[in-house]
Amino acid sequence: MDLRVAPVTVQTQAVDKLREAILSGHFAPGQRLVEIELSRALGISRNSVREALRRLEGERLVASIPNRGPAVIALGWAEAEQIYAVRELLEGEAASLAARLARPAEHAAMEAALTAFEAAVAAEDAVGRVSTTTRFYDGLLAACGNRVIEEVLRGLHARISLLRSRSMSLGGRSVESAREMRTILEAVRAGDPALAREAAAQHVRAACAAARLAMERPAAA
Repeated sequence: MDLRVAPVTVQTQAVDKLREAILSGHFAPGQRLVEIELSRALGISRNSVREALRRLEGERLVASIPNRGPAVIALGWAEAEQIYAVRELLEGEAASLAARLARPAEHAAMEAALTAFEAAVAAEDAVGRVSTTTRFYDGLLAACGNRVIEEVLRGLHARISLLRSRSMSLGGRSVESAREMRTILEAVRAGDPALAREAAAQHVRAACAAARLAMERPAAA
């Protein structure tokens, strides 16, 4: 059996770079993604760019606009609010289950992710804040034991990350987010399902309010 690890493909790197650029705000919501320009910027063929954009379209970060071509998804508030409502229900249940089921190794994984998040906050690393928050929730979902909740939330992953990048763009929000995540972890460690559920739900409600302010800010400017 061949156990050698294949190198990361150019296409995978292109997807990662473009995803990072979208989540960091380098490409604005609704901005056209021109293949020839991306090909030059990334140093890869237009075919590779086209396939990378298709993959990001599957993640719902890119939309194909008739007569315009691919563009960064312009997530409206109505859809965002629905995503936050689903998150509040499912993440609250996941946290409650994790408080019952999580083992020390899972507590440690969540702690490591939260420590990394706090470091990203201190460094004002926008991409790091999103990626480490994802790690924290990966740990929570792994601990909850409900694969259906995990599957549903993973289907929303890219749009959740996009909303996180917007909500944490507000001054002070990432610091508050760290405190809220710490409260979730402490409730899970304490084995308190009711407290864990409420802490997770409160975190989502606060993120929702911050995202709404961030999404309305350009219109008010």
